[in-house]
Amino acid sequence: MVELKTDTSIDEMYEAGQVVGRALTAVREAADVGVSLLELDEIAHQVLRDAGASSPFLGYRPSFAPTPFPAVICASVNDAIVHGIPTGYRLHDGDLVSIDFGAELGGWVGDSAISFTVGTPRAADVRLIKAAERALAAGIAAAVVGNRIGDIAHAIGTVCRTAGYGIPEGFGGHGVGRHMHEDPSVPNEGRPGRGLPLRHGMVIAIEPMLIGGGTDGFHAAPDGWTLRTNDHSRAAHAEHTVAITDAGPRILTAR
Repeated sequence: MVELKTDTSIDEMYEAGQVVGRALTAVREAADVGVSLLELDEIAHQVLRDAGASSPFLGYRPSFAPTPFPAVICASVNDAIVHGIPTGYRLHDGDLVSIDFGAELGGWVGDSAISFTVGTPRAADVRLIKAAERALAAGIAAAVVGNRIGDIAHAIGTVCRTAGYGIPEGFGGHGVGRHMHEDPSVPNEGRPGRGLPLRHGMVIAIEPMLIGGGTDGFHAAPDGWTLRTNDHSRAAHAEHTVAITDAGPRILTAR
């Protein structure tokens, strides 16, 4: 069931989204050669504390997970697509890093993700990240009243496929509200004009995930959380929480 949010609730969700934006900005600024993923997790955790917010990631355990998630960020490096668990791994020159983060404030959740490189960037990684950001922008542009979920999915998928990148099947965006994952599902590939009609008050996370090698294959790592590319190519992830309104899409996690 899809819950339509009131304008007041969307304003409150924006406040949660701004905590997310501040945390992702702080993490990106701190990420450098030699910095550990656990140190980045602590930086994000401190942003939550300062805001009086909590983490929807910490302790989260969906049906597929063997253990509750142990951190407030997902930190996915190089061939990790999403759901990477922060460890003591210290960043190397040229690493491609994707950080996914959520915050709960006043009973509402915000969810967003960024990808970036550390140190000297590889040209292929820069192209991959830019394609993920273009796909996100295309999905947001399609998130208008009168369109359907399929229009968002088609916009994202067109950018990804045209650029020659793979898309992990079965993983994509979702509704956001009182909980991090709500209806509806928002795929990263689909047919235009199909699916649930978009209405004022819907709030969704739009999140393209791109596989650099061009194939779609992926697998779960031994930790049961991290998804890695089968071809060992690098991956990128971009995400915003977006409210669908009569005035157009409103990015609640804008940085």
